[in-house]
Amino acid sequence: MNELLIVDGYNMIGAWPDLAKLKDINLEEARDRLIDMLSEYQGFSGHKVYLVFDAHQIPGLGGKYKQGRLEIYYTKEKETADELIERLVSRLISRKNRISVATSDMAEQSVIFGLGALRIPASELLRKIRQNKQEIQKQIAQSPPPRNSFDSRLDPRILDILERKRREK
Repeated sequence: MNELLIVDGYNMIGAWPDLAKLKDINLEEARDRLIDMLSEYQGFSGHKVYLVFDAHQIPGLGGKYKQGRLEIYYTKEKETADELIERLVSRLISRKNRISVATSDMAEQSVIFGLGALRIPASELLRKIRQNKQEIQKQIAQSPPPRNSFDSRLDPRILDILERKRREK
């Protein structure tokens, strides 16, 4: 079964303390940090992540972008993130896909639940991301660094010859 996660971007930025503080200083930086966090989460968890942003004061057609394997959607002018999320859920819902939507908007949670998706509050997704990060750090600490030096690939006899040559000088 494919695990899909659709994230309401500005909802997460407003709900996560570090990003909420950052958005007051630099909204673009808060978006970039969210993208980085979700990219890392996607890479380790195996979930396919779709990130949706309102076209926040940007007139136009909206768009879909890829950053690595993360799909990022910006809504069209006068379209809400909720509308785009509902469209994505309707398009992606199938027996092969388990869809979760991360939002703390209670009305949106009811709508997407009615469409067949699971709901994840912003605080729960943040907890999962932090847990994911701890798991990554634990695995890095447990695995010895790979030894990929030139001498580790040479035949021991050749290493011995080279060592003798080096000492002759």
